[in-house]
Amino acid sequence: MRRLSANPREDAEAGPGATSRTFLISGFAAGIGVVAGFVAYLLYNLIALFTNLAFYRRVSLDLVEPRHADLGLWFVVIPVIGGLIIGLMARYGSPKIKGHGIPEAMEAVLVNRSRIGLRVAVLKPLSAAIAIGTGGPFGAEGPIIQTGGALGSLVGQAVHVTAAERKVLLACGAAAGMSATFNTPVASVILAIELLLFEFKARSFIPLVIASTLATSVHFWLLGQGPVFAVPPVEFGVPQGLPFFALLGLICGAGAVAFTRALYWVEDQFERLPLDEVWHPALGALALGVIGFFVPRVLGVGYDTITDILTDRLSLQILLLILVFKSLALLVSLGSGTSGGLLAPMFMSSAALGAVYAAAVNRLVPGVELAPGAYALVAMGAVFGAAARAPFTFIIFAFEVTQDYHSILPLMLTGVIAYAVGLVFLRNSIMTEKLARRGLRVPDGYDADVLQHVRVGEVMDRDVPTIPATMTVSELMDRIAMADPVVTRHQALPIVDGEGGLVGIITRGDLLHALEGLATDERSPTVLEAGSDSLIVGYPDEPLQDAVLRMLRNDIGRLPIVSREEPRRLVGYLGRSGVMAARLQRLRDEHVLEPGWLARRRAQPAGEGSLSHVS
Repeated sequence: MRRLSANPREDAEAGPGATSRTFLISGFAAGIGVVAGFVAYLLYNLIALFTNLAFYRRVSLDLVEPRHADLGLWFVVIPVIGGLIIGLMARYGSPKIKGHGIPEAMEAVLVNRSRIGLRVAVLKPLSAAIAIGTGGPFGAEGPIIQTGGALGSLVGQAVHVTAAERKVLLACGAAAGMSATFNTPVASVILAIELLLFEFKARSFIPLVIASTLATSVHFWLLGQGPVFAVPPVEFGVPQGLPFFALLGLICGAGAVAFTRALYWVEDQFERLPLDEVWHPALGALALGVIGFFVPRVLGVGYDTITDILTDRLSLQILLLILVFKSLALLVSLGSGTSGGLLAPMFMSSAALGAVYAAAVNRLVPGVELAPGAYALVAMGAVFGAAARAPFTFIIFAFEVTQDYHSILPLMLTGVIAYAVGLVFLRNSIMTEKLARRGLRVPDGYDADVLQHVRVGEVMDRDVPTIPATMTVSELMDRIAMADPVVTRHQALPIVDGEGGLVGIITRGDLLHALEGLATDERSPTVLEAGSDSLIVGYPDEPLQDAVLRMLRNDIGRLPIVSREEPRRLVGYLGRSGVMAARLQRLRDEHVLEPGWLARRRAQPAGEGSLSHVS
């Protein structure tokens, strides 16, 4: 007789085996973080090189803005040349270079088992550098996130890992790319969790932190420890200013909704054009060039302009120009299908929105004296957090930029109000709308599996029908034919010996197989001979998830439940109905309204339920 087995080594996610895998993946993540830091630095230099070549006709790695060049009508021509190059790269290289990078990384996780090709890893940063270097109003962060994700994916394809581990490595590369770009390691980890992993587990959190930490260290070494946006201390006016921040949250939410809808509307219009797609980026770049000719600040990454807004160096007129025309330039350029990041340009336009709001309130409400830099910073995080449905990421991002604890309350209040507005008016986020149009559903929650919290003993059937080991197959079939409820309730029946100890199990499949043999065998076998004595069992005190995993791994639909103290004593039976009962209870907890104690008190007759009448 074989012993009963619960296969504990296969059930627990945590344990010596899982821990060793986490250490292994963390080692890979460390290497990915370091390499991603250098890739980010390389992309910075490529952008600087192409910007200097295109606008200043020189070879230099100094990061400059195109708006300082004196080129006249060449402001219109240069972006068109860049757009045409991007169109050709998308046609003959890879169409995955189009867009701002993050949705493409999400798509790889959702439909391609976290596999990204080498071609994308090479062409995406190159195409982004060309697009930005020729005046594109983009940031480097989106392409770096996709490139870092591609790097992690390539490592995951080169070594022996599971698909889930490869997803972690992809997310590590993406987080490392953002950390190396913005010097915001905490926000980068949260971004990877909110937009790529859709889980919070030790197996992913530990490698993510390691990759982001090392990528940020590389940033310190190559680019210095200062923030991307040098922001002096500002006065947030808490708590008296919170009502103004609440109103800003509504405005930021409306802005996020408007921008998201406008971006995909522009994309739809480009798709309707009777032109080959290879010309779309050039056409968008032509519109960009015209805008840039009149408002040069819209060209390029614009980190210095963002810094000017946050430090309140710009007049209201310039802020309005940036708000309107930077948004318009971004919509037309990105909607045309070119390559570039979305974060930096949205940061610029939303920071301008916050500063304009503060200036307007100061003019309309004398004596308020709101700090435009504070409202610019808060709006910068709130708009993108609402558009991307990643509010926590950009609350922390803005905090890491300022490193000012007084910014926390305004960031939280404004961010969640904007996020709520986005939830009401947007079916999908700016990141997931493109995927939804392709029929992909992106997870939008991080609920723990109910099977992890329910014990087997809570849902198992305690009234277990058993049959004796000496019963023959013919006798069992006779009882089934008479519709005996004891033997027809389950698809499998536990077999017990003369002392009531569990010795085997017989399924309907075992019965059919035994019946086929009866045609050539005069003797009917016993149920123990026809069934199985190699038992896979469960315990009443273990999580339901462990039991379900055991059923899946052994391709069985039920488990006899035994006592840990007496492994032969049968105490229950777990089938599919028990598993579904746990799911049903979660649905009830989510959707069934329960009367509160106030309603119950009103429903009681007079004199009942009060303490004075309790004997």
